[in-house]
Amino acid sequence: MERVQLLLLAFWSRVMGVRDDPEGFTTAELLGNAALAIAALVAIWGVLRIMGLNIVTMITNKLNSF
Repeated sequence: MERVQLLLLAFWSRVMGVRDDPEGFTTAELLGNAALAIAALVAIWGVLRIMGLNIVTMITNKLNSF
């Protein structure tokens, strides 16, 4: 059990060290942030659609009116 605790402590200190280091901002973090942004947009779109606003149709109509 003590070995597991030491491994968890080492892992946690490594995670916290990378998080606090501005040089540690990796491509994976950027992709994760992008995925969260896309998920938020999809959720907002879904809520608007449930409320009766069809955003895709509105955008299509505006583009076709030019």
